[in-house]
Amino acid sequence: MKDSELSTRLRGPVRIVGTGLLGTSVGLALRGRGIDVTLADASPSALALAVDYGAGRKHRDTDVPALIVVCVPPDVTADIIERELQHFPRAVVTDVASVKLQPFHELVSRGVDLTHYIGSHPLAGRERGGATSARADIFYGRPWVICRDEETPAWALSLVEDLALDLGSTPIEMTPQEHDRSVALVSHVPQVIASLLATRLIDAPDTAVMLAGQGVRDTTRIASSDPALWLQILRANSEPVVAILRSFKEDLGTVIEALEAEDVESDPAPGARRVIADTIAAGNIGVSRLPGKHGQNHRFESITVMVDDKPGTLGHLLTDLGEIGVNMEDLRLEHSPGAQIGFAEISIVPEVKQRAITDLVARGWRIAGL
Repeated sequence: MKDSELSTRLRGPVRIVGTGLLGTSVGLALRGRGIDVTLADASPSALALAVDYGAGRKHRDTDVPALIVVCVPPDVTADIIERELQHFPRAVVTDVASVKLQPFHELVSRGVDLTHYIGSHPLAGRERGGATSARADIFYGRPWVICRDEETPAWALSLVEDLALDLGSTPIEMTPQEHDRSVALVSHVPQVIASLLATRLIDAPDTAVMLAGQGVRDTTRIASSDPALWLQILRANSEPVVAILRSFKEDLGTVIEALEAEDVESDPAPGARRVIADTIAAGNIGVSRLPGKHGQNHRFESITVMVDDKPGTLGHLLTDLGEIGVNMEDLRLEHSPGAQIGFAEISIVPEVKQRAITDLVARGWRIAGL
């Protein structure tokens, strides 16, 4: 079944303001469902690229949108929301900015009628921005935070919920304060830490960088993000970010002291080893709470398949998984440069694990640990 043949909750037209990564991705996803999407952007070249990409059509003066999605940088989010509310007083306006409290306070201070405004934020993205990085499936399975207030009409809330559901996301209601504190922990602070860690690679010897494995790649992946965008995000959400970083600084100091004490050969300080062990153990507990791909989600189990380093081998494995009727929830690859084989760690639901192993072995695949 094609996406355009799927049932949709939205009827459109939907106006998207800002044709970067998220705006273009929203457009691609909605157009795939047959919804009329109009696009606007301050940059004519960015707008033309998104139109060529198939994310929608250029807005016309005669268009009357039912829903407007503002996808612009944080420092102009409030300005664009105010403008859209004025130009289209009957439309519902939402935005996808990663900070919710600052634009809300700005709009309130200006006396803007926010009856038709509902702040929202899809927890989706990529380390690279722009329309060329957009994907129609980027929101699939991801949370979509919706920040309503007491004055929000039910029908307006339904439009934003329908947007999230049509894009495959899970709507979650939060206050702007709850949202900003939450993303400070799970998004904004990780960006700072990843960038600081990646900075250490600048002056590292080539021999050290050549040893980099999946651990350092996982922890620095988001360090490729846009500095200008993150400057805006971190400034807008500085209070909770600073609070977490201060706590992180204290924890880091404790570990440093424990390591220095442990390094005293003659008489290590009591409890130093316990501090180090407890720190690693606490990390185990924390990561186990993460849902989905990189946490220890107990809904899934994994099998590791040995994959020859030859063109087409991974594609062959994925084809075989499809033919034996096994749905892959996640895939992680490990491959050392120069090695003749790699390891494909496949996450699947527990009830099909044994059948998957049996069928893959029957097709000639080698399973690590067997």
